[in-house]
Amino acid sequence: MIDDARYIQILDTTLRDGEQTQGVSFSAEEKASIARVLLESVRVDRIEVASARVSAGELEAVAQITDWAAGAGLLERVEVLGFVDRGASVGWIREAGGRVINLLAKGSEKHCRGQLGKTLEEHVRDVRETIDHAQGAGLGVNLYLEDWSNGYRDNPAYVFDFVERLADAGIAHFMLPDTLGVMTPEQVRAAIADMVGRFPGLAFDFHPHNDYGLATANVLAAAMAGAAAVHCTVNCLGERAGNASLAEVVVNLRDQLGLDLGVDESHLARASELVEAFSGKRIADNAPIVGADVFTQTAGIHADGDKKGCLYQTRLSPERFARRRRYALGKLAGKASLLKNLEWLDIRLSEENQLKVLRRIVELGDSKKVMTVEDLPFIIAEVLDSNDYNHAELLACSISSSLDLESTASLRLRLGEECFVGSGSGNGGFDAFNNALAKVLKRRGLTLPPLLDFEVRIPKGGRTDALTECSITWQVDGSELKTRGVHANQVFAAIGATMRLLNILLHRAMTDAQRGAESAA
Repeated sequence: MIDDARYIQILDTTLRDGEQTQGVSFSAEEKASIARVLLESVRVDRIEVASARVSAGELEAVAQITDWAAGAGLLERVEVLGFVDRGASVGWIREAGGRVINLLAKGSEKHCRGQLGKTLEEHVRDVRETIDHAQGAGLGVNLYLEDWSNGYRDNPAYVFDFVERLADAGIAHFMLPDTLGVMTPEQVRAAIADMVGRFPGLAFDFHPHNDYGLATANVLAAAMAGAAAVHCTVNCLGERAGNASLAEVVVNLRDQLGLDLGVDESHLARASELVEAFSGKRIADNAPIVGADVFTQTAGIHADGDKKGCLYQTRLSPERFARRRRYALGKLAGKASLLKNLEWLDIRLSEENQLKVLRRIVELGDSKKVMTVEDLPFIIAEVLDSNDYNHAELLACSISSSLDLESTASLRLRLGEECFVGSGSGNGGFDAFNNALAKVLKRRGLTLPPLLDFEVRIPKGGRTDALTECSITWQVDGSELKTRGVHANQVFAAIGATMRLLNILLHRAMTDAQRGAESAA
């Protein structure tokens, strides 16, 4: 923890460095939408939105962003990567309405000599020429020292000399990239501290990459060493293994180091969802802060601890990020997990029915990893609608469906104390199951009643893996009888409704037979 809380800037480079992710290319409208969310809602300090001279589409995208930013009074916070190209990038940025160039220079002697074929003196001269073009055009200038991490390691004198020669050039931020993501936190902290100590009048940014999975840790190390700003992207987008995650960086700088930031955390999840949708790159469900599952307690013991005193909660509360805590419903769920979800839905059940519902949740959990709170009303309705008869039990069932071929079904069924096997085919999996079941029932002199109506639905707002509820209306003895089945697979939900009907019919038959015997006696 840093004793005196100081302000540290956040530069988000999702729209420039993040777009270097394989397969990611934002449209002009998408870039403008992301830029607005980052600056207006999330309130990062700066955004880097493009590389100069890439394409006509990129020029249009930057123009849209700068036009909006100018009207919102945020234009100085929009930055564009430019190159040492005798003013060509400067002209491109000016045409797009930009006000800040992030000039890419060589931060290692290896790159300077190997890629440019120039000495340090020659490269500095070229850089100064571009800076003069930029400042003459009214642009603010920041300077990237590309491959700085390797340059500092291999020949620190080159780095120091380069910065010293440009210290008076009017550069707002010297930006130090770990271009290949090769540094450890200890190395970052020592190197940044050295740079800050040698050049106390200059502002240094740290730009990490995540090749070793250390990007967020390296950002913290840079902040502890005195970096004025750190760079990140939404959802860790970036070349190869990506950059540091905006969400992870923000919460760690605040919670672990006690630094002051301008970011509004309540919009981090929204920004993540937007970038996920536009980039086509799905984030992991367990991604810190923004993942779908990170505020979900799965184990029943954790739900019980929270119910008895918030024993499993930390500073990372879901409410802090405009989210809410969930308690998973699955085979690991306990009574407390169920109660937390019932409270959310404002549903009250008796102790007996709670146990019935919980048993059904555990059963479903063996076929579906987790259920959502939206699935719960289906499960409750199914359980409360059931009389728990056990005259017939489906022991095993296989359904096969193919395009332009009949579906087939094989089953093993217990009726009373006897077990039967059967198979059938039909127009779809459920029809094939019913034909197989009919063959088995025929051996016992039984038939299924006519089906009058068949309805399948998932919870509102449900996902493709949501539980499915199947309600079937049957014609039984001149009246209608409705049965319900719930399953992750819609065919097996229909089979569940059919098995419930079969148990009801068998129970009625047994009851009638018992009454007849009693009357005869």
